[in-house]
Amino acid sequence: MLELSDGARLTTAIVLLTVVGIESGGFFLLRVGTGRVPATDFQRMFFRAGHAHAGVLVTLGLVCVVLAEAATALTGFWHWLGATGVLVAAILLPGGFFFSAMGAGRTEPNGFRILFPAGAAFLGAGVVTLAVGMLLS
Repeated sequence: MLELSDGARLTTAIVLLTVVGIESGGFFLLRVGTGRVPATDFQRMFFRAGHAHAGVLVTLGLVCVVLAEAATALTGFWHWLGATGVLVAAILLPGGFFFSAMGAGRTEPNGFRILFPAGAAFLGAGVVTLAVGMLLS
């Protein structure tokens, strides 16, 4: 049996609970898709992308936590980045899609688009750190 540190166990438990939020996002998306919530084509596209990124990145992020615990000797900041960088991206990237599309009749992203490069940076840094940690262990 894989033993997780207390921090990893707490992180994974919290992240698993966020799946309920992703599920409610799916319900919202269903309401948008059936016309119950008015949205522009741009908003529908961004809402779908935000929901998809949330689900995929949370799943990948959980895998990264387990791999950082089980398959690396990373410590300190590097362990944190390898274990949770993707999870930080799982907040920033979907947030960028949803928040930048908010507002009645919006047809282009607002200032929350700044979350995209921040999320991409955490995603890249997290997976590269984890991969290097695995290769060096």
